[in-house]
Amino acid sequence: MNDPVNRTMLLVDIERFSDRDDVEQAFLRRMLYDVVDRTMERAGIDETLRLRADQGDSVMEFIDPNVSVPQLLRSVVSELPAQLRAVNRMASSAAQMRLRAVVATGFIALDERGIWVGSDLNHACRLLDADLLRAALRERPGDVALCVSQSVYAGIVRHDHPGIPAEEFHEAILATKNGPLPAWLLGPVPAPGQAAAVPGAVAGAARTPVPDASGERPGPAGGAQAGPSGGGPACAPAPVAAPAAQPPAGVHFTGGAPVFGGSFVMGDQHGVSGGRVVGDVVMGGAGGLPRSARTSGGPAPEQDGPAPEQTGTGPDTAGPRARRSPGASGDAGEGAPR
Repeated sequence: MNDPVNRTMLLVDIERFSDRDDVEQAFLRRMLYDVVDRTMERAGIDETLRLRADQGDSVMEFIDPNVSVPQLLRSVVSELPAQLRAVNRMASSAAQMRLRAVVATGFIALDERGIWVGSDLNHACRLLDADLLRAALRERPGDVALCVSQSVYAGIVRHDHPGIPAEEFHEAILATKNGPLPAWLLGPVPAPGQAAAVPGAVAGAARTPVPDASGERPGPAGGAQAGPSGGGPACAPAPVAAPAAQPPAGVHFTGGAPVFGGSFVMGDQHGVSGGRVVGDVVMGGAGGLPRSARTSGGPAPEQDGPAPEQTGTGPDTAGPRARRSPGASGDAGEGAPR
């Protein structure tokens, strides 16, 4: 391994890169290189003064220590978002990208396989991958979330150099797998709890709400669900409807006048196989009774003279219509249901 050398490090990562298909990922990688190259060019940093390490969905630039760090930081603060906006304006929604960026300093070395290593580089990678920086990008209306290391803030940012808005950097402690790391975030710091909200959802892990002292737990929309002591309807399973009783095989009518297509039957009919038709049955619309007359209305009113054909249903029948006999005074006639 070579001796460690001092470098300024710029790390840039594409948000939700793994959610894209192969064609989109290849396009985004090219766009990322273009955006970073133009940002370096606007800062006046020649290609001979920087080395690049490709990390798939991210790129790391190791910049010669003779390059002005304020000059680099000014370009990252202003030019990187501008270049990204220009690219996104011309791209489809699937090809647009948002970036997390880290500026740090430290010592790095090149190992036998040509890979850059070093604890300061690990520190910068932890900042880039921190949940707090991811949450900051989700909450931003813009497309870039920038974080600088403690050394960059102390040596550069806090001195309020032109083009570097020191008052807009806020101190934050970023939780990483190697423990908490101090850093300075450009823009507001996400509220507590926002950084840890998404990793579980991305991994697809189910989270069980923890009941509080009142025995309630937060519901899916911010409301409260009754806990074990509440026994409210919110936590009770929905009742399972009992299966409906199935009628015997055959054709059944449960109300109204049965209407079919075909013919018209009047009066009581008895079949040779034991079937029986009571009352009038209308089949088909042609020549049948009008729809307004085919309604369920209860027993027909008593009449003194010959009764016209009735269109309502009798008191003991659901479908067929009963016929009143002449001179009926409340007793069922011959056409009444048996």
